Amino acid sequence: MKASATNARTRVKGHNHPNSESAAVRYTLIGIALVFVVLFLILPLAAVFTEALRKGLGAYLEALKEPDAWSAIQLTLIAAAISVPLNLVFGVSAAWAIAKYEFWGKSFLTTLVDLPFSVSPVVAGLMYVLVFGAQGWLGPWLAAHDIKIIFAVPGIVLATVFVTFPFIARELIPLMQAQGNDEEQAAIVLGATGWQTFWYVTLPNIKWGLIYGVILCNARAMGEFGAVSVVSGHIRGQTNTLPLHVEILYNEYQSVAAFAVASLLAILALVTLAIKSVAEWRQDAALKASLEVPPERPRAPVLP
Repeated sequence: MKASATNARTRVKGHNHPNSESAAVRYTLIGIALVFVVLFLILPLAAVFTEALRKGLGAYLEALKEPDAWSAIQLTLIAAAISVPLNLVFGVSAAWAIAKYEFWGKSFLTTLVDLPFSVSPVVAGLMYVLVFGAQGWLGPWLAAHDIKIIFAVPGIVLATVFVTFPFIARELIPLMQAQGNDEEQAAIVLGATGWQTFWYVTLPNIKWGLIYGVILCNARAMGEFGAVSVVSGHIRGQTNTLPLHVEILYNEYQSVAAFAVASLLAILALVTLAIKSVAEWRQDAALKASLEVPPERPRAPVLP
């Protein structure tokens, strides 16, 4: 009886094991995933680089040396260099407030953080045109003070900030909530200032999540098309970012130049993916290490 009961339990455990499905099912699922990866990721990327180099390396480099291409590269880097630090400040502040405090309007702030995820980038661009455009709410005042936002670099930065708004905050909020308040409160009791508490207690626990969010924010900032297209005006050499420059070249039937610039965006995406993978791995390793730290043994009281 004992042997039969043991065998029954073994069969039940084997049946409920997550890897107990047949090899055919497992290989079918893996094959489907690989087919989708090849069709929708690898082949399109290979096509971009193949078309970019179709006329040789000289034509490829010439397309990247073209003045309008350099202007687009510079503007893309400028927009990312401004929008990412702004979102870094907002993301850390919003995540700290949402994760560490209870206040009236907390759910509303959380909803606002997620707003760019649900609003079309084109609609976001139109909102800025409505507010800052020549016929917008602030248009006459801006014109009177010779301030240009729409069809200029400030408008591109504003649109980029909007679409990249949630990435850092959404990455940090669950990390800070999981961390809790005990360590910060202990640091404050020991006399640490708010800045010291953040720098020496909070930041070490969230640094890899913060890097991960910054990487995602930067990737979206450099690749944004919809909102920037609305507010930029498509002025060649002045308000075209890399995605807009690719569109113009392709519409002018300069396919080699268009794919050459597109390949540059693809290279940036691949580099970003590699850095993101490293940051994600380090974050998981740090979390695993923190969970494996044994609790401190209680010390025996010292008798006088």
